[in-house]
Amino acid sequence: MARQKGIIKLKGKIGDISFYKTQDGHLAREKGGVDAERIANDAAFVRTRENGAEFGASANSGKTLRDTIRPMMLTAADNRVVSRVTKLMTDIKNLDATSVRGDRNVGVAIALPAAKALLKGFNFNIRAILGSILFNPYAVNTSTGVITINGLIPINEIAYPTGATHMTIKGAWARINFATGVTQVFQSNAVNMPINGANNNITLTPTGTPTGAGTDLYLLQIEFFQLVNTIQYSLKNGAHNTLSIVEVA
Repeated sequence: MARQKGIIKLKGKIGDISFYKTQDGHLAREKGGVDAERIANDAAFVRTRENGAEFGASANSGKTLRDTIRPMMLTAADNRVVSRVTKLMTDIKNLDATSVRGDRNVGVAIALPAAKALLKGFNFNIRAILGSILFNPYAVNTSTGVITINGLIPINEIAYPTGATHMTIKGAWARINFATGVTQVFQSNAVNMPINGANNNITLTPTGTPTGAGTDLYLLQIEFFQLVNTIQYSLKNGAHNTLSIVEVA
């Protein structure tokens, strides 16, 4: 890939060169690569086919995760979250030491403690890491899904953006079967409070308990708002909101 410079930015194709715009700017690239039919059938590309199959499986696992918590991600996700989740799933897939090459997958690897450790602490908005927003301990009860935060003083223990007057804290308990794609998620009550010096004991209780087999994910979300004429407005389309997987079981 080459980066386009100059006043006039091109889009489309000229000969074998394609000009296009991405979030990284205006780019250009030359047509190349091996014919798709050869990759699909030539024995010389068996490793390529195996890699492609595993990448596709990892991408599907990432989509399953994102779809499960999509309502929360709508207000707390960055513009590279798809690729970051896919990379996370690829790293987890690589821990599968039992499946043959080309068939390694997240559904097998996720049973390992090391795989769960990779999931724990993942932030869906890289611009707002939970650990850089919340400076108060929290506890997760993996049997009930309840998340508690005691003695939270927002003005001292929350890194809030300029202009924010209020915040909302919410939890969720999700169960994902990465082998079958079956998922369940129950969000908790949402606790809204002004960003001031008040002392708050917060209990976030999921509305239900997931059933069936799968991996349990516990999530914590913080959203910021500005109060204007009795209405709370979200700040900068959620750029400062945080959403993180705080525990995995």
